[in-house]
Amino acid sequence: MIDHDGKVALVTGAGSGIGRALAQALAARGARVVCADIDADGVHETAAGLGERALPIVCDMADHEVAVTLVHDAGTWQGRLDLVCSNAGIGLNRRVIKQELDERAERLFEVNLFANLRMAQAYARWTEAQGSRGRLMITGSENSLSVPSAVRGSGLALYAATKHGVLVMAEWMKLEFEAGNVPVDVHVLMPGAVYTALIAKHMPDPSKAPPELNLIMPERCAEIALKGLDLGLFYIPTHAHLAVDMQPRMRGVAEAVEALGLS
Repeated sequence: MIDHDGKVALVTGAGSGIGRALAQALAARGARVVCADIDADGVHETAAGLGERALPIVCDMADHEVAVTLVHDAGTWQGRLDLVCSNAGIGLNRRVIKQELDERAERLFEVNLFANLRMAQAYARWTEAQGSRGRLMITGSENSLSVPSAVRGSGLALYAATKHGVLVMAEWMKLEFEAGNVPVDVHVLMPGAVYTALIAKHMPDPSKAPPELNLIMPERCAEIALKGLDLGLFYIPTHAHLAVDMQPRMRGVAEAVEALGLS
């Protein structure tokens, strides 16, 4: 088990949902937590609940300069930065045929994909400059792997594209960090259905969620996330069905290889 006592973690998207639960779980295990979010009220509420163990920062992850500033401010607060949970994300429901590449779509990619790249780069440079070692956990999704049966028809193509991009980017990042001796261990959290604001606006009462959604609360997601870090896992899924949902893709590729005579 990782000893978080006296360590410092930066959690983006900490104003609610998974980010707030991660901040609370890390603080409960002794960490000091820099809580960042665009939602000023939410992030200050999260930090207030953690007392002197937390530092709230209001920022917009779509801002290209934010990652460098965040890492610097988080690292200088207590003179160290042991973990970055790059968790901030937004949603967009729009069926493929209607998915115009407008400002909302561009912001989706900025926050969900490119902000994670900028955060990884900033943190890698910071650890190298400090001569320290750290961990980076990026929040992907069950949509990183597949088209989950419970949400088919929900218009998540662009959202899923950002989360699939996060996964592939992190896979390459892990290999490049290892080959280049970059002192950052990379992990990807892949939540299934978690009761966050993205779901709450469509489903005010979580007790009425359909069973096939297998909805969990943010606190359970954070518990699994920290256990995944303890175990040193790269892939950290929150639901067993993630392994099942990606099988059709694997079978489809195998069948195509056979049909093309490539085996």
